[in-house]
Amino acid sequence: MSTQNSHPISQEKPVPTDEQVDDELCLLDLEDADSLLLHVQDLVTQHLDEFPEDQLEDEAARYAAKMKASITDGTRDGHLRIIKHYITFHLRRNKKWDATRVDDKTPHDIAAFITQKCGPVEEGFEGRKYSTAVSTRAALTMWYKNLRPNESLTEWRLDSVTNTWRGLPTRSRQVSQFMVGLEKTKAKSGEVSSSARALALEDIHRLYKHCLDSNLTVAQRRAGIIRYVAYLLAWLMLLRIDEVIKLRFENFDKIPGERRYIDISLNTRKQNQTGLLHSWRLHANDSDSSICPTGPLFLHVTAQGAVMQSQPLTASALSRSLSRDLQGLGYSSWALYGTHSFRRAVTMFRYFYSPNDNHEFMHDYDRNK
Repeated sequence: MSTQNSHPISQEKPVPTDEQVDDELCLLDLEDADSLLLHVQDLVTQHLDEFPEDQLEDEAARYAAKMKASITDGTRDGHLRIIKHYITFHLRRNKKWDATRVDDKTPHDIAAFITQKCGPVEEGFEGRKYSTAVSTRAALTMWYKNLRPNESLTEWRLDSVTNTWRGLPTRSRQVSQFMVGLEKTKAKSGEVSSSARALALEDIHRLYKHCLDSNLTVAQRRAGIIRYVAYLLAWLMLLRIDEVIKLRFENFDKIPGERRYIDISLNTRKQNQTGLLHSWRLHANDSDSSICPTGPLFLHVTAQGAVMQSQPLTASALSRSLSRDLQGLGYSSWALYGTHSFRRAVTMFRYFYSPNDNHEFMHDYDRNK
């Protein structure tokens, strides 16, 4: 069973409100941030020249000495340089500013620093590219992650009991909305973003051959099949990876004797938490067996090839596998791909910015929105 014309089962859809659109854009931004964080060192290294050491002040150096006690080996010198620039920037504005403080003002501090780096030159800012903003946010995520090791990495909320903010400020709605707006502003000014790229049919074909190579061992092929089925369903159905790996056999409705299609009903989605399930119909197209959504459903496979019935595949593990698979295919820009790359149509306005995709109509889209 393969699908060239897969689509959701027809049902009347309400027009989304501006708030719902904003919510979805913030979710996509956080998904991108999570995916790119896996390659934070590569992203940071690309932009170190924009954070020269000779522009740092003594206050930042003193803070850096304090940082080393709380920053793990995974946070390297590149991260520290960006963090020191962040500290210097705020100490110049306010000598009493505390880099270890985390409260409702912290998301504003993050946005203010990124604005200084990436805002327009004619307004007194440095005019750096959007990719600099992505790298800066990633480095600051590592800073606050190490500063608050016991906090959740997936939220930013006010604890009503203690009246303190929990989680990471780089995940705040304020920062997400700022990043979405900055990306669109950069696109309108003519900048082509390389922060995210979409996976095309050719990429899926190459992943198929890579994951199911006949020269692989039995164990490697078993693991490859599971990874590829997850990749394929995410690509065909425009899903988040966390939605794909939650699919169960009962989500698949294969009508006995029906060869033309199968129906798949999703569990409750992030943007639709009312309990109403979203269904997709995947139509057969035997002319291209590479995009066939069949195979085992997402269990962990050991290096020896054993299928672990009690260990379902995780989104982070699959994201790391995708990075390794794309590296194995020789993609020099593999760090720019991630689990967000499968959602090529839902986020096409984002991918229009990419040098690998068609972005010439982005301005018209924004004007007509």
